Parts: sequence; structure tokens; C-alpha cells
Amino acid sequence: MLVKVWVIPLLYLDFEIRRDYIVANLCVNRNRPMMNCNGKCYLAKRLAEAKKQEEKQAESDYLTKLFSSATDLSALVGSDLNKSEYVFITLEPVKFNFNTAFRSFNHIQDIFHPPLV
Repeated sequence: MLVKVWVIPLLYLDFEIRRDYIVANLCVNRNRPMMNCNGKCYLAKRLAEAKKQEEKQAESDYLTKLFSSATDLSALVGSDLNKSEYVFITLEPVKFNFNTAFRSFNHIQDIFHPPLV
């Protein structure tokens, strides 16, 4: 989990540390110095690759969880899925208490009433 959080800052740190080497050897626009790229194209490419890798990892994690829940369900039903046996899970109804300390009162009746003699 910490690795995912630190990937992008580490890419920026690597870029700042090796900026001279990246500009001289790895930059796509190193032959065109008037563009003032200074290795930003290389950094953008690396960030795009990291984002794509993160999306693939998230997708594979989701699919793994999805298939593991499907296999858990098949384990509940049993090894023979052709039978007409179904697993029903019943939940007890939830009862809500609507009494609250913040009930509204009719304060007008407390103020406006006939005089007491």
C-alpha cells in the first residue's frame, strides 16, 4: 500500500536527481534544444507508464476479488452445481426507532392561551 502512494513522488525524485543524465541521454527531444524540454517528455512518459501499470493492477485486483467471491459461493452451494439446490441467506429485519430528542414542539400554544383567572 505504501509503495502505491510513493510511486509518483519517487519518479519525480528520480527525475530531479538524474536530470542531467536524462537530458543528455534519454530525452526524446535532446536533438532539439530550442524546445526547452529538459527531460520533461521522459518524465511524462514514465508517469503515464506508472498510471497504466496502476490501472492494470487495480483491474487485476478487482477481477481476483470477483472470482474469489464466485468460488466462495460455489463452495457454499457444493461441488455439484447442476443440482437445483440454492442457498438462501435470510436477514432479520432492521427496526428503526424514530424517537429523537430533537422533536419539534408547538411553542405557539405555550405562549398564546386564554388568561387564567
